[in-house]
Amino acid sequence: MQKVDAVVLGAGAAGMMCALEAGRRGRRVVLLDHAERAGKKILISGGGRCNFTNVNCRAESFLSENPHFAKSALARFTPADIIALVEKHGIRFHEKTLGQLFCDRSAMDVVAMLERECAEAGVKLMVGVRVEKVVRDGSFRVETTAGVFHAEAVVVATGGLSIPKMGATGFGYDVARQFGLRVVECRPALVPLVFDAKDCGRWCDLSGVSAEVVATAGRKRLSVSFREKMLVTHRGLSGPAVLQASSYWRAGESVTMDLAPGVEAFAPLIKKNARRDAKAAVEALRAVLPQRVAERWVALYPPKDWTNASLAAMERELHAWTVTPAGTEGYAKAEVTAGGVDTAELDARTMESSKVPGLYFIGEVVDVTGWLGGYNFQWAWASGASAGRAV
Repeated sequence: MQKVDAVVLGAGAAGMMCALEAGRRGRRVVLLDHAERAGKKILISGGGRCNFTNVNCRAESFLSENPHFAKSALARFTPADIIALVEKHGIRFHEKTLGQLFCDRSAMDVVAMLERECAEAGVKLMVGVRVEKVVRDGSFRVETTAGVFHAEAVVVATGGLSIPKMGATGFGYDVARQFGLRVVECRPALVPLVFDAKDCGRWCDLSGVSAEVVATAGRKRLSVSFREKMLVTHRGLSGPAVLQASSYWRAGESVTMDLAPGVEAFAPLIKKNARRDAKAAVEALRAVLPQRVAERWVALYPPKDWTNASLAAMERELHAWTVTPAGTEGYAKAEVTAGGVDTAELDARTMESSKVPGLYFIGEVVDVTGWLGGYNFQWAWASGASAGRAV
């Protein structure tokens, strides 16, 4: 039996940040993970280069039953704070589109940085350790395959259900329910969408082609639009615009895509003496879409005739292509999990349970889901730092 001040469950981005912040304050911290090494999900992120934050991060870029909950933590640990830590360790990075920051070399640099900070803060990191039970009797007793730990605080940073091949489980949600906390229904987010059989037959042979679109999903006034790339896959649609929209999509709903944002694609056909036929329509569409997509679009959605009215209707359809997905690629391909521990159960400043003193939940296990592009890492850093400064 070991007595410590805090046990952090999960050595991912949120857990490591929490542990190092608590260790800096002189807390005796044990950081546990069932994987054989820390930061496994960090290592595969951003194509192996870790999109560790987004300089445009704001609370409006997060999905939650309480859209205001993330504001407090995000204000306490900002993109500038993680950038300062990265620079302290001499990690070179660059900005891609839309404020996304990536390591120049490897995500390994970020994991090594966190491990070094934890070691310097006196954190005891133990990997390959499975937690069997968490019990509260005055203090907490955490029973593991490496022994029993007694602590005044337990921080659950076990992540969500996405990418099960990396070891993702629902353990964190089980702990929450065990202690009487509500869990918002979970679902895959930032995930490719799957066509129904009819649409698959129409489009899936074009797998690999992409185009810039505006994808819109969500219920009426809560709908959100994203202007980025769409990619046709062998099962449906992916690409940044579709992944973003997927977080707001629910089963049975539609996703609308503007395939020619900001452009009147068929305007050349309306000019005086312009040729009006399928070949001319394809030529016009090639200005905004790949040739194979342009050809397929005209073949699938030809005008009733070539009058101005029919061309106008064709233009409207191009800007409001409505797809009703059969589903998603599921947690296996989802980058994150939407839903999670209800924010109404937590203190926004500390991430501590309002029902169970000393019990904290941080990172992806909480009902806070960021946009694609470094936002979920920033939530991990911010929520982890908030808890680490409070335990």
